[in-house]
Amino acid sequence: LVLILHRLVYKWFLLIYKMSYATGIVGYMAVMFTLFGLNLLFRIKPEDAMDFGISLLFYGLYYGVLERDFAEMCADYMASTIGFYSASGMPTKHLSDSVCAVCGQQIFVDVNEEGIIENTYRLSCNHVFHEFCIRGWCIVGKKQTCPYCKEKVDLKRMFSNPYPFSSWERPHVMYGQLLDWLRYLVAWQPVIIGLVQGINYVLGLE
Repeated sequence: LVLILHRLVYKWFLLIYKMSYATGIVGYMAVMFTLFGLNLLFRIKPEDAMDFGISLLFYGLYYGVLERDFAEMCADYMASTIGFYSASGMPTKHLSDSVCAVCGQQIFVDVNEEGIIENTYRLSCNHVFHEFCIRGWCIVGKKQTCPYCKEKVDLKRMFSNPYPFSSWERPHVMYGQLLDWLRYLVAWQPVIIGLVQGINYVLGLE
């Protein structure tokens, strides 16, 4: 039951991540349509259309940043409780070729086979994982290493591999990088503002 719960948590975080991504895209498109005047075709006021687009863009980015932080913390905790992952040392369990190190459940679909619900993916270190699990681990959970051996994950290899990662990874990775940039911007914003105000005060530009 605990292992099934782990997979449901990863799928839930991945769903929220996709929803925030879609919300941000819709908000961005609404802003661009307003700038080009396409809102007039639907008899929508520019102020209303711009407010709608900015609101969607804000909530998409905000919940995307918040969700990735929660996913990172939950990924560390859940993976460490299974025993195949340790943040500071060696794993406490030996990983079988038919077990996913992220969720601890059996893998029934071969790497070269196409699954009904999800596929199986093999990293460059030859460890195999469920598709949704490795998505949640690398893209949503901001992990760049194998959960078991800690070998660095080559995302470019994922891009060039047409199977099973063919349509989701590049825009989602770029969106994740944007969320990280916004997160650091918000964290360092008070320092930057204080530094600018200090320079203005020293130079007498106030």
